[in-house]
Amino acid sequence: MKRSELLFSTIKVPLDYLAMISAALSAYFIRYLPITQNFRPVVFDLPFKDYMPIVLGIGVFWLIIFSLAGLYTIGGTKKITEELTKIFIACSAGLALVLAVMVFSRYLFDSRFIILVSWLLAILYISIERLLVHLIQKMAFKVGIGVHRIIIIGNNYVAKNLIKEFQNRPLLGYKVVDQIHDFDNLSFIRLRQMAQDDKFDEIIQADPNFSLEQKKIMVDFADEFHLIFKYSADMIGTQLTNLEIQTINGLPIIEVKRTKLDGWGRIYKRVFDIIISVLLIIILSPLLILIALFIKLDSSGPIFFKYKRIGQYGKPFVYFKFRSMIKNAHQYRFDQEFLEKNENLRAGTPMMKFKNDPRITKFGRLIRRWSIDELPELFLVLTGKISLVGPRPHEIEEVEKYSRYHKKLLAIKPGITGLAQVSGRSDLNFEQEVKLDIYYIENWSLGLDLQILLKTPAAVIKKRKSQ
Repeated sequence: MKRSELLFSTIKVPLDYLAMISAALSAYFIRYLPITQNFRPVVFDLPFKDYMPIVLGIGVFWLIIFSLAGLYTIGGTKKITEELTKIFIACSAGLALVLAVMVFSRYLFDSRFIILVSWLLAILYISIERLLVHLIQKMAFKVGIGVHRIIIIGNNYVAKNLIKEFQNRPLLGYKVVDQIHDFDNLSFIRLRQMAQDDKFDEIIQADPNFSLEQKKIMVDFADEFHLIFKYSADMIGTQLTNLEIQTINGLPIIEVKRTKLDGWGRIYKRVFDIIISVLLIIILSPLLILIALFIKLDSSGPIFFKYKRIGQYGKPFVYFKFRSMIKNAHQYRFDQEFLEKNENLRAGTPMMKFKNDPRITKFGRLIRRWSIDELPELFLVLTGKISLVGPRPHEIEEVEKYSRYHKKLLAIKPGITGLAQVSGRSDLNFEQEVKLDIYYIENWSLGLDLQILLKTPAAVIKKRKSQ
């Protein structure tokens, strides 16, 4: 662990606390400004000497919530969007704690205005503070401070992707010093000389196909020179990401969990789905009625397109959305003449996506371009058939062609949007989509759901190959 990482992670604690206190002080003084009092007169007496002890105490509890939210992880959050999302969630949890204490203690704080403004300013101040820390860290990386100097061993696609990622995202703080294709005696001598000259401080074994003897030599070498050793897991290692250990009769029993979305996580996600889907249905109801009318005027056929798709655990359910194609368009996917004339962008995979699909109506092309045809899926979210965020629900014919690895997508409910959709939508190939969705399944969190939902509008606006 780099000293700079320890410093940046540690300094965030007092900086966050100062930002919280500053937010509370700003809210207090804003409340007593003449312009604020003209809008809402002060009808309470809240001396500053009584206010400050409350603020200082609440700030400590907020730091605990920030810690539980993962905002003080050593090394920090690599993506600023993830960090800002965590700040919003943590501040909201802190606000909920304050309100809960008020309810259960039957203590009514003198000003709801101060509470709400403190919450908003805390999000703003802490976000600005974290952005400044990221900026300073970025400047440090540019002059070589805190950068992880790494040697990548291997010449497979993993090694190439790592090198590309480190080059494209310098904020990760990694610099590839060298790449060793084959770990042989000459390579070992070369590594030893570089280690003695202090040319690098980390080794990443990107290729999992080295022999056990070679792996042991790498580990021993890293221990000898006090280097960090990392490795890319093979298929088995990838599958064993979520482990839970239980002791039964004195014996440790390891359960391989398919997803973190279990227990309370499943409850949280369902409650979140219900609240958001109800709000969106109410807000969008005039638009839904208007779209239904235009569909009837544009072409003959039903308003909704209904057919079966595969949901959680491989169970089929009736899926529906606004019809954007001609009547009985689904049958053309089995028409050999149609398949020969139209390019399938997902050729060689279980899925079918046609470039410039001729089955799409004029109005259908418009609503598909902006994903408006999928708005009725909110009713499927409300009834529990799908979720707001998750893998896309695939068709029965597609799922029948899944390999065993692909069937991991069925571990959770499908969703309206997902990690694959905000990372490229239908422009991704099938295997890329599968990897992203499986990553989501194995690393689910409410924060990740919120990030995906916030990124969805931008993904909808972005043009794609198939419509």
